[in-house]
Amino acid sequence: MDWKIELVAIPVTDVDRAKDFYTSIGFNADHDHTPSPEIRFVQLTPPGSGCSICIGRGITQAAPGSVEGMQIVVPSAQKAYEQLVAAGVEATPVQEMGWGLFTFFKDPDGNQWAVQELPNYS
Repeated sequence: MDWKIELVAIPVTDVDRAKDFYTSIGFNADHDHTPSPEIRFVQLTPPGSGCSICIGRGITQAAPGSVEGMQIVVPSAQKAYEQLVAAGVEATPVQEMGWGLFTFFKDPDGNQWAVQELPNYS
């Protein structure tokens, strides 16, 4: 039996600001639904990913900005860094960490993301 992680909740204070941020760095806005006044569900997926994030109202009790360690894997950390900077995101220059090349950034609420280019062990 396969067990697949397909959706991770990211706590934010301003849903529209967060949606604008994530779409500006290339995430696709898959869904934006308000089934009740207490719930707004926005699903966003990075290009090529089998896992999405969701933001919204009534989605999680976690504090906005409390997420650490979210990681995206890309073919080129340098190109990802350049794309982030071009979108106005404050990202760290690419760093070699022994297990790949990384750039790091935060969303407007302070949720922390790592972007990794896997090492070539061949």
